[in-house]
Amino acid sequence: MTVKGRVEKSRVDELARPSHGITPADDNASARVVPDLNAPRVLVLNASYEPLHVTSTKRAITLLQYGVAEVLEDSSDVVRSPSTTLTVPSIIRLRRYVRRPRVHPVPFNRRNVLRRDTFACQYCGASEELTMDHVMPRSRGGRHNWDNVVTACRACNQRKGDRTPDEAAMPLRTHPHAPNFGVYAHGQFAHWQPEWAQYIR
Repeated sequence: MTVKGRVEKSRVDELARPSHGITPADDNASARVVPDLNAPRVLVLNASYEPLHVTSTKRAITLLQYGVAEVLEDSSDVVRSPSTTLTVPSIIRLRRYVRRPRVHPVPFNRRNVLRRDTFACQYCGASEELTMDHVMPRSRGGRHNWDNVVTACRACNQRKGDRTPDEAAMPLRTHPHAPNFGVYAHGQFAHWQPEWAQYIR
């Protein structure tokens, strides 16, 4: 093992202490071991619970180790060393408020609409055969933008047709809007986790 490897191992071993806020994992053979500690996979919230960015497992563990952040939600993933198995956090919250950097507008595209709507039909909640639906049909002047496009399954889209949700008696589960979380713009949602939805709007 290299010197760097020994340092990383000792650092992870230290984190098993409960005072650091990191949860020693139960002996669960089915838990998935994180393959890349540098991949963005942990949602970071400000002290005000406002989403800031998505960080790596390694960075999140460091923030917890030094008491800069606390764990709000754990994931089902773990980090293993020869002597310790730690649960990887899914959401952490900074203990002190930091000024949020300027966020660029989130690009309007199909992928980001799906992410905003948590990959679920906004009429029935289905997660298969997803399409885009215009709340106010384009044939009636509806615009192709954040405020008028929602995720819909193929069946609901066909059932709604050239009508509004009220006319079709199909109420929306959530109303469309432009998301305010800039991380959408940087493609850091490869490790999207359902529990993030309550903090990202």
